[in-house]
Amino acid sequence: MLTTAKTRLYSTHIDLPEDARVELVALLNQALANTLDLKTQVKQAHWNVKGMNFIALHEMFDTFASTLEEYVDMLAERVTALGGVARGTARIVAQTSALPEYDLAAEEGRDHLQALASRYGQYAAATRSNIDRTAELGDADTADLFTEISRQIDKDLWFIEAHLQA
Repeated sequence: MLTTAKTRLYSTHIDLPEDARVELVALLNQALANTLDLKTQVKQAHWNVKGMNFIALHEMFDTFASTLEEYVDMLAERVTALGGVARGTARIVAQTSALPEYDLAAEEGRDHLQALASRYGQYAAATRSNIDRTAELGDADTADLFTEISRQIDKDLWFIEAHLQA
């Protein structure tokens, strides 16, 4: 087992070099933190949305949160498959997520949609960057995982932004 200040790797027969696996685990754990944070922010919107489109937004946000929960599991399991330790506690996520804090004063559907559009855009950009980097590291499987996430996040962002367009 390799142990560094932040990365501990268990041995595996996966044929990726150890230094690549260290970087992959770090990328995946950052994505895990961002995904968990985005999921909780979507749930914040789901619980607190008000206004004329309440039921449509309430249900849409819940669907998005469920999708993100699936990605949380996929990311964490990929970390452990590569010999890493998934870092997904609430405290770790709060310390490491790259997403901005959610505005707890948001009430109207439009407020939540604008907040989520911003966060989904940032999350989508980071995911595309991860596709490129994991491909450079020779890990087509992790690149494919990020590609799957990217495709759905872009679709969900389209749904969010469609509500904001005139």
